[in-house]
Amino acid sequence: MNPHLELLHPYPFQRLRQLLAGVTPPADKPHINLSIGEPKHPTPEVVKQALIGALDGLAAYPATLGSEALRRSCADWLARRYQVTVDPVREVLPVCGSREALFSFVQAVIDPRGDDKPVLISPNPFYQIYEGAALLAGAVPHYVNCVAANRFQPDWDSVSEDIWRRTQVVIVCSPGNPTGAVMSLDDWRQLFALSDRYGFVIASDECYSEIYFDTPPLGGLEAARLLGRGHERLVMFTSLSKRSNAPGLRSGFVAGDARILEKFLLYRTYHGSAMSQTVQEASIAAWNDEAHVVDNRAAYAAKFDAITARIGKRLPVSRPDAGFYLWAEVPGGDDVAFARELFAREHITVLPGSFLARDAHGVNPGAGRVRLALVAPLAECVAAAERIERFAR
Repeated sequence: MNPHLELLHPYPFQRLRQLLAGVTPPADKPHINLSIGEPKHPTPEVVKQALIGALDGLAAYPATLGSEALRRSCADWLARRYQVTVDPVREVLPVCGSREALFSFVQAVIDPRGDDKPVLISPNPFYQIYEGAALLAGAVPHYVNCVAANRFQPDWDSVSEDIWRRTQVVIVCSPGNPTGAVMSLDDWRQLFALSDRYGFVIASDECYSEIYFDTPPLGGLEAARLLGRGHERLVMFTSLSKRSNAPGLRSGFVAGDARILEKFLLYRTYHGSAMSQTVQEASIAAWNDEAHVVDNRAAYAAKFDAITARIGKRLPVSRPDAGFYLWAEVPGGDDVAFARELFAREHITVLPGSFLARDAHGVNPGAGRVRLALVAPLAECVAAAERIERFAR
């Protein structure tokens, strides 16, 4: 077996199940699950009908590169959303969701040759796929803490010269999971300068980009355009899971540096992750329609409006820049005990922040917080806020 498998950590939700094992919550209180970021709003009819209308596509092997129509719809969406021009043949590649793409991308990009182990830099807290992808590619994950004092952005100045010299990939997530923080143009300017100096690839995870309140979050390709750059050493990742409430569709795309995507396509040809033509047609319908995205944003905004201040009475928290998470502080600072007791007394599941981070540089930047995913219907989110307010008194 691959010895790197032994390096993998338990997934946060496995740890959560272990934490809650043996706890009997009150049967008279319906369970409300705020722990997992799985969209619960209905999948749009335009997507479902396109899927049904393309069932004949199941009879053929799909091309790894995807159809010209799908790549064009992705490129057109980038132009509308970010005013970015990309070549749909060389700079866009369909993927089976951003999770699959982020993992496989790191396998394709990391070069394990040389005396020094390659480094992948990850924000901390983080989406655990980043870490697993690094470990299985033979790289060393280096965690850069994202704390309130730094606007929940990575502190690049904390990274040593030796680490930068060995770094091959830097993953950023904007809007962030779990913090909801969005990178500014100055943040991108600094990261691009570091990439120019050290030659690493930037993998920009932007899967929460379409859930925001007022100002659309800045994207990596957009930042490059505003700074007069090309797409060198930059690849962005996005998907329809959050934007279009279609996590089961497993559909997204990557865009950016054509030279890197040429090699990534070669990897994917062997990897066997081509998107079904049926799913491609549904994806085209989703990328070409914005009405359902506007409605989706409004539904999330209503939930934040209804509960943020209420929860904030007991748990210090503020509305994020974007995304659908609240990153709340807990009384006493023990996020694990808070999550377990909240489940035991109120039948509400939240995710301890320390499960989403690693001890790095003397701290666990997720400790003392819990992540609340506002994916349940509005009424359930309001009921959860009422119970949390009562529990935290």
